[in-house]
Amino acid sequence: MRSRAPLYHRQRRPTEAETHAIPWMALLAPAEHERAAQDLKIADADAGEFVCRAGRPATYWFGVIDGLLKMSSDSAQGQTMTFTGIPPGGWFGEGTALKRESYRYNIQALRKSRVAGLHVETFHWLLDNSIAFNRFVMNQLNERLGQFIAAREIDRMPSPNLRVARSLAALFNPVLYPGVGEVLSITQQELAYLVGLSRQRVNEALSALAAEGSIRIEYGGLRVLDLGALRTQVFAG
Repeated sequence: MRSRAPLYHRQRRPTEAETHAIPWMALLAPAEHERAAQDLKIADADAGEFVCRAGRPATYWFGVIDGLLKMSSDSAQGQTMTFTGIPPGGWFGEGTALKRESYRYNIQALRKSRVAGLHVETFHWLLDNSIAFNRFVMNQLNERLGQFIAAREIDRMPSPNLRVARSLAALFNPVLYPGVGEVLSITQQELAYLVGLSRQRVNEALSALAAEGSIRIEYGGLRVLDLGALRTQVFAG
């Protein structure tokens, strides 16, 4: 079977609905909005396809319109460490774009996903011209710092139930992932990849969380009923 062209060769202009789904676009003044809209690109990534790889120079700031991505890094010993999942509404790589560095992580699609990209030059132009955009990026960086501190804590948690609860809470972050809302479209296998546990153990943890009223398991996804409980969950398991 003939392989597909690289992701950047399959890019296209966004539709009006896709542009409307980008959270920071509504914050821009008319001239800023027009500049960003002219530069935005959309591409559909297949399951398992890399959106960006460690060591490659940052040319775009990326966001998720639809689907689910995984941020991870490979060690010298060949082991993969997953940092976080990126659901709809999430934008990532602002720190790398700010410093014009190469990526220090891989971004891979866990399922077929629609990804948006803003060229790094336009990203910097908005930083130079838009106070509202600066505030958005500042909030992103602040939330991201808290997210990665929490991720280190999650890795050290002995209880699989706690790891699943905290990981779910991170995916429902309303600042980083405003497109999720109350329902996250995710399979138990996808969550297992993100948490680093077996699918069976994730199923047991989700059942425990559902029994105590934090979430409800629905067809094709999870509905959060008590985000505060997920963030402060203390049961053992």
